Amino acid sequence: MTLRLSVPLEQNQRQSLLCPKIAVIGVGGAGGNAINNMINSGLRGVKFIAANTDAQALEHSLADVKIQLGANLTKGLGAGSIPEIGRQAAEESINELAEAIEDTDMLFITAGMGGGTGTGAATVIARLAMERKVLVVAVVTKPFYFEGARRAKVAEVGLEALRRVVDTYIVINNQNLFRIANEKTTFADAFKEVDKILYFHVREISSLMVNPGYINLDFADVRSVMSKMGKALMGTSEASGENRAVKAAENSIANPLLDNLSVQDAKGILINITGGPDMTLFEVDAAANCVREKASENVNIIFGSTCSESMSNVVRVSVVATGISPDHSELSETGDLDEEGFSGWREEKSDEQKKMELLEIPAFIRRVKKKS
Repeated sequence: MTLRLSVPLEQNQRQSLLCPKIAVIGVGGAGGNAINNMINSGLRGVKFIAANTDAQALEHSLADVKIQLGANLTKGLGAGSIPEIGRQAAEESINELAEAIEDTDMLFITAGMGGGTGTGAATVIARLAMERKVLVVAVVTKPFYFEGARRAKVAEVGLEALRRVVDTYIVINNQNLFRIANEKTTFADAFKEVDKILYFHVREISSLMVNPGYINLDFADVRSVMSKMGKALMGTSEASGENRAVKAAENSIANPLLDNLSVQDAKGILINITGGPDMTLFEVDAAANCVREKASENVNIIFGSTCSESMSNVVRVSVVATGISPDHSELSETGDLDEEGFSGWREEKSDEQKKMELLEIPAFIRRVKKKS
């Protein structure tokens, strides 16, 4: 007979076992920078992973886990803006990636679309996580106009491939930074605004499930709104003074960095309202209804509210709206995709134009269907 004795767990140990495990993986240069900014912002309770083909960039990472993708393939020198190299590098390092996300319940993937490592490796990582029943959310950027048509096309095709292997994805167009920037805004500060979207997204979701609150959510609630829901918008805003709750709610669903998305088109909405001890029932009602009234009648709304002693006189409203149909630009130029990438443009162009453009596109998106 085997006698098994166990020491009662402390409260924080029990909570650690019960809480869902959330990880954020930054892929490529843009993803790695986002990870560093999140860590510097003080986000806790999340596992940070940096994955890059560029060994030198990884040396500057603050992540808990660092994975050099494709060490044999790239020799640590990066993917050279070729997504096929990024894809192959991720496949080479698939065992390390699998180990890094082991036991993860929810994985955020952040990357820049249009380059080599982020565009090529993000889809491999997403598929790996989905195969392990992980809830996968991608937060990715699209290039500036000045980066050229070719990079924009590669970004669109990379995004099309990625969205097929994630539960939810948020797209931030770098060009939209001009909506919030002025002539004195530094390049570094502008990108910090982009990284804040990921930071707020992770913070609010983890807060609802982990921190004590008036109305907490469990992982099943979050999964019901975010599993296999496609395109999403995310916004968070704080306000004080008169009508603070309504002001925060209105600003949270009008994120200038996202491409004219609306909660009206959403199938699911997660609302988190945070305030201090002075937040009233009427304020919570007003903020929640402000969002609800702009949504469709049949939308699935998941609501939570938390209290923060440090937020006296301030109310914060965070909204994640999911199940929004992809806009026309995401579908019109990407063609039909197989699992590995591009298989033809939908634009009406001459055969010669198509041949010339295809020659400029990396191999993994140059999969043209043969005419039957």
